[in-house]
Amino acid sequence: MNGQTATKTTNQIILDGLWRDNPIFRQILGICSTLAVTNNVTNTAVMCISLSLVTALSCATVSAMKEWTPKTVRMMVQVLIIAFYVIIVDILLRAYWPDMSRNLGPYVGLIITNCIVMGRCEAFAQSNRPWPSFLDGLFSGLGYSVILMVIAAIREVMGMGTLAGYPLPYFSTQWDKWVIMVMPPGAFFVLACLLWLCRSIGIKGKKS
Repeated sequence: MNGQTATKTTNQIILDGLWRDNPIFRQILGICSTLAVTNNVTNTAVMCISLSLVTALSCATVSAMKEWTPKTVRMMVQVLIIAFYVIIVDILLRAYWPDMSRNLGPYVGLIITNCIVMGRCEAFAQSNRPWPSFLDGLFSGLGYSVILMVIAAIREVMGMGTLAGYPLPYFSTQWDKWVIMVMPPGAFFVLACLLWLCRSIGIKGKKS
């Protein structure tokens, strides 16, 4: 079973996930978590790690099982596989980091419905071997993570004067904190600026 992405090299998979096919600024996927958890760098980092692991492991499992999965139920099987890994992550957070589990609330569970995970399972893992599928899922998650971490850092510094909960010298004392930055409109604003910047860089790169 060969798909159009079956001939991708490892370098192409990495570059696509991090830049050329980035889930946030290229595909505009996973926006709910962009708005919900990016007002704090620590929360965002945990969310990003969780999604990256779930995406990588789900893609590898979908790829390994594709020969035994009937086409008529493949979407349901993919959802079950994703839910399995999400539940494991949720249980581990509840058991070993309950405060973080409460901070993230339902958003860990909502990874099941994240379009990035299902999209990579269907677009890549369904027609490629397990190891390339694992890499594709991992670097798609990391591409998502880089953008979210940048958004979270900007919002937390400008909105609270801290970074990962630690006060910054100027921003915690003299900076007039922008309350809007820790609210959903602040996420929209920062995301829009990053989309404009990244797409502008992409256009200039193609012209050169």
